[in-house]
Amino acid sequence: MRVKKTGFVFDRPKPAFRAPSLSVALSWIYWSINMLGPEGELKISFGYQCNSDRGIPCKVSNGHKDLPEIRRTGSFTCLSGAALSANATLANTNICNGVIGEEILPSLDSPKSFRKIPSSSSLPKLDILSSSVHSSLLSLSCSPSTPSNMLDDDPFTLKSMSAPSRSEGFLNAMEVQVAGGAAGEDRVQAVCSEENGWLFCAIYDGFNGRDAADFLAGTLYDTIASYFNMLYWDSEPDSIKASNNVGMGGSFQYNLDDSLILQEHQSPSTFKSEASRKSFSHTVLDGLQHILSQAENDFLYMVEQEMEERPDLVSVGSCVLLVLLHGNDLYTLNLGDSRAVLATCNTDGRMNGNERLKAIQLTDSHTVDNETERVQLLANHPDDPKTIVAGKVKGKLKVTRAFGVGYLKKKNLNDALMGILRVRDLSSPPYISIDPSLNAHKISNSDQFVMVGSDGLFDFFSNDEAVRLVESYILNNPFGDPAKFLIGQLVARAADSAGFSMEELMNVPDGRRRKYHDDVTVIVIILGMNQRTSKASTCI
Repeated sequence: MRVKKTGFVFDRPKPAFRAPSLSVALSWIYWSINMLGPEGELKISFGYQCNSDRGIPCKVSNGHKDLPEIRRTGSFTCLSGAALSANATLANTNICNGVIGEEILPSLDSPKSFRKIPSSSSLPKLDILSSSVHSSLLSLSCSPSTPSNMLDDDPFTLKSMSAPSRSEGFLNAMEVQVAGGAAGEDRVQAVCSEENGWLFCAIYDGFNGRDAADFLAGTLYDTIASYFNMLYWDSEPDSIKASNNVGMGGSFQYNLDDSLILQEHQSPSTFKSEASRKSFSHTVLDGLQHILSQAENDFLYMVEQEMEERPDLVSVGSCVLLVLLHGNDLYTLNLGDSRAVLATCNTDGRMNGNERLKAIQLTDSHTVDNETERVQLLANHPDDPKTIVAGKVKGKLKVTRAFGVGYLKKKNLNDALMGILRVRDLSSPPYISIDPSLNAHKISNSDQFVMVGSDGLFDFFSNDEAVRLVESYILNNPFGDPAKFLIGQLVARAADSAGFSMEELMNVPDGRRRKYHDDVTVIVIILGMNQRTSKASTCI
């Protein structure tokens, strides 16, 4: 199947002397960003458009463009990603003896467009990484302290580490399209197989340095793909069989102790189908959580090996947001304050100017500002009156769940810090959790797009505001780039708040510009089912 790489071209009007505020014309926003100097360039801007529907004539009915019935293997039509840096940071990590920075990340990064690479099914990159810390590849682990039989007790049927065939495994593909890169301390990745109907997106919002985000970007996708590709199913699960059914929708939050209960409105046959779907979804979410936990064990082990020379590593961490779209099943995992927001409507799937889409946040916000998180954190440390100091965990961090940040999880890592950097009275670690929030959602006709962003985006826009901006843009710009547009809107708002023109703000060097906005990463995934009626994603 041929793949179309998208390029985005925008008309540029004559420049104005100074940018107006939020009423600025959209085309001027793109002109101003594109005309900026080196400091103001977007670090990442990529797009991908599925090729399945191209060349099929549209018919117009009741003012809407319709496509004929087409069988699709997946439920996304196109996606775009963009990222803008604000933090000054070191180039690449030297952790893992430099393997991640020198070998793995350069082979994965493609910040301006998608490119095709062979699917990594047997962890060739992690083989190098694992051997550098004397670990077994079979455990998918870098840390010798982790049991080598990590996979033995999982509720999966395992195959050997050899590459699966196209018909086996969960993320099966002979080759995939990849894009991603770094913007400040943020890392973003997108990997898709249009032919096999799946898409993987990740935003790693690093803090106190980029090492944790780099580690995740260099290892996590390969580990997930290999882990799931070792699985096979005696019979195709009902959720996969039903993944092409148009009308199925709904989502559920998932905890490891969830159980399925027959509701009054459900018939036994409906419940059986729902139970089968949830059972399969639980298996996928269990796997993602297990892999993330193992990844942190590996990372903290390597931090311990290097902290004498680099004690700053004990404070390095990252928020994590994973989005996996497989058929019509949308899975999310998050740690921290990045968000995945679904834009949906209550009609037959048509999106037009007379209706506003509803924003549904698929992820939880893990910060001390979230009352549920704050109450749970205090309950976990009843004997520590200084669990939250000045609105931060131990006076250091606003997020309550994160990857890395070892000095708030292990006493020996905290002891590696000197003076005021060390946390006093670390009486009952860990204070930061690695337990993610998990969600599974069945894509329906009403679901229009998913917006994935780091917290820098939501510093300036509410969920509803961001959805309205993207909705309006894609209705009027079917060839456009909604992620880049959203970054432009953020720059306009940040500049207006600071009393700058957009050009003045964007010419402020990284590091100093952090005063006005955070690193910002955005991915917009335009959804599509067997039949699409949104003119934003048909015949483009």
